Amino acid sequence: MYASSLSRRSVLAGTAVAAAAVSLPLTQGRAQAAATPATSGYRWRNAVQGGTGFITGVLFHPSVRGLAYLRTDIGGAYRWDERSGRWIPLTDHLGWDDWNLLGVEAMAVDPAHPDRVYLSLGTYAQSWAGNGAVLRSEDRGATWQRTDLTVKLGANEDGRGCGERLLVDPRDSDTLWLGTRHDGLLKSTDRGVTWKAASFPATPGATGQGITLLVAAGRSVYAGWGDSDGTSANLYRTADGTAWEAVPGRPTGIAAKVPVRAAYDRHTRELYVTYADAPGPNGQSDGSVHKLRTATGKWSEVTPVKPGGATGDGGTDSFGYGGVAVDARNPGTVVVSTNNRWSLVDTLYRTTDGGRSWTSLKDKAVLDVSETPYLKWGADKPKFGWWIQAVGLDPYDSRHVVYGTGATLYGTRDLKHWAPQIRGVEEASVRQLISPPSGEAHLLSGSGDIGVMYHERLTASPSRGMASNPVFGTATGLSLAPAKPSYVVRAGWGDNGNGAFSNDGGRTWAPFTAQPDVARSAPGPIATNADGSVLLWSFGTANPAYRSADNGAGWSEVASFPKGAVPVADPVDPTRFHAFDTTTGTLYASTDSGRTFTARATGLNSGDTEFQLVAAPGRSGDLWLSLKWNGLYRSTDGGATFTKVASCRASYTLGFGKAAEGASYPAVYMVGATETVTAVYRSDDEAKSWTRINDDRHQWGWIGAAITGDPRVHGRVYIATNGRGVQYGEPAR
Repeated sequence: MYASSLSRRSVLAGTAVAAAAVSLPLTQGRAQAAATPATSGYRWRNAVQGGTGFITGVLFHPSVRGLAYLRTDIGGAYRWDERSGRWIPLTDHLGWDDWNLLGVEAMAVDPAHPDRVYLSLGTYAQSWAGNGAVLRSEDRGATWQRTDLTVKLGANEDGRGCGERLLVDPRDSDTLWLGTRHDGLLKSTDRGVTWKAASFPATPGATGQGITLLVAAGRSVYAGWGDSDGTSANLYRTADGTAWEAVPGRPTGIAAKVPVRAAYDRHTRELYVTYADAPGPNGQSDGSVHKLRTATGKWSEVTPVKPGGATGDGGTDSFGYGGVAVDARNPGTVVVSTNNRWSLVDTLYRTTDGGRSWTSLKDKAVLDVSETPYLKWGADKPKFGWWIQAVGLDPYDSRHVVYGTGATLYGTRDLKHWAPQIRGVEEASVRQLISPPSGEAHLLSGSGDIGVMYHERLTASPSRGMASNPVFGTATGLSLAPAKPSYVVRAGWGDNGNGAFSNDGGRTWAPFTAQPDVARSAPGPIATNADGSVLLWSFGTANPAYRSADNGAGWSEVASFPKGAVPVADPVDPTRFHAFDTTTGTLYASTDSGRTFTARATGLNSGDTEFQLVAAPGRSGDLWLSLKWNGLYRSTDGGATFTKVASCRASYTLGFGKAAEGASYPAVYMVGATETVTAVYRSDDEAKSWTRINDDRHQWGWIGAAITGDPRVHGRVYIATNGRGVQYGEPAR
């Protein structure tokens, strides 16, 4: 999800060996259903969108009714709470420095000890990303202990829907196995406290897949191998936890395919394995399903439908196979999923006779997305799904099936009626936030993949879904006219236009009647001036900005605007715009409604790739410059001069909200550091002093994209996260 499909060779020197254990009791928050009190005196919860990201794994506990776990590629892990009917976030404690650990590569539970759960974490295996880690819990994720690894994992890379790559050994609950992408097989004999390299017969290749799955079959453990060159094995097993061997008798046709998932039917002693010609979630065009009778070594192909047929419109029905789950109660009952089947749409196939015959569950499915209307994506009805690599079958209810998609988790209790089973899960990567000073909605958000949403309520998914006309995949800009708050503009990646405006505060939209040609290839941030009469649209460092004075009907190039900068409008004076050029450390200003820009303050810190220029509401010329590496600066003369704010060591994002009672200046909110701790802060005295308002249980990894207070409610703040949606906090009353 978001900036995915990153893959590279990253084998560390020698064989990967786990690092020393770091024992950290990390207390978790409770369900986000009710507001969660923080020790700082704030209550935190999600502004509900409803899923909004790739569900890469779902795992029912085999020994406890109603207990399940869910993982995502960038947004952490969750536990299902049967009593409240919600997913409980388990990794919100991971902070700024641990942002790479919000991606969950794999999960494992201990069938013999229901309270034990394990997570392997690490979003990217690139050189710039940190190493992975393993979390272990004895209380279902209420508290954690952590072991840092010396290897990298890739929860947001190709193959992230494979798995599970983490397993408790069926012979010994103290022994765990961890499959890695570049560093072979790791083993722990002390319940995940320490890890060492285990002997494994295959050598990592360049695909970045390595061990794709680990599954227990009786007392044996099987491992899928994603780096096969077509001549080597792609499925291995061990019967004693020491010696591994290639599984013999591999069927023809799968030599170069990736084993994506596997599930074991203990009644029939058969192992079902799904295969595809690529690890997914994208790029698959062929696949199959096979089963192995483990007692005899006999293989059988049980593929429901072979890829490659005609689609009826002249195309080819290409896809792979992804998820697989067996029914713990009924022998021979199995569910598998197709994946990357864009033309005829992905489906689940179900068999009750060991794969001799299959039924497509999509064909008679009734989908109800009334709780999360964005899943229609601007169409009349939703699709059954895409990116289906996570499938779960409740061991206590044969008709309770769930499957993950690129945006949600669908569930059924009767194999016909399906609805999102997603309450509590929020995975949007949020880029922009606006809290309007008036109107129905207190929040507008712009995100990766799901565009812009109008939140008429914070406790329910927006009733209108994503902003349409046009529908955007990823939002790149969002701006409101302070003197005319009913007027809002947005920009982003869309199929039928890249910019739109609203005259009712973001409730409904109309596309610009024209747009610069470069908008289709490089849409960027957009700003409207104070009264909505002028628009400025930026298009990256390789292109000039453009200006419109007729609501997007016509555009003219602004040659003097610094390329790649973000336009910022003065909230009072409609003739003024500002922009900061980080490459030169120069503040530019326009006093002619954006026609021309001239340099004002120069010699400011340059090179900060993460910076924000923010205008204080209700004041002309009051600018705040937030610099990741160099702190916070303020100008009260329209950018002619800046003064460093002494109370701030580092500032990543800044916003404003309603002033405290008796105060004349808006409350200032910041993600940054006053001394050493990167956290969320509020100041009610113009940044002379700060109060931390989040705590160690509520950190959400990287939260540097946007923050804003509510101009109508003092103390309420909205935070954009990279994988945990919009978090909002309010002082506990």
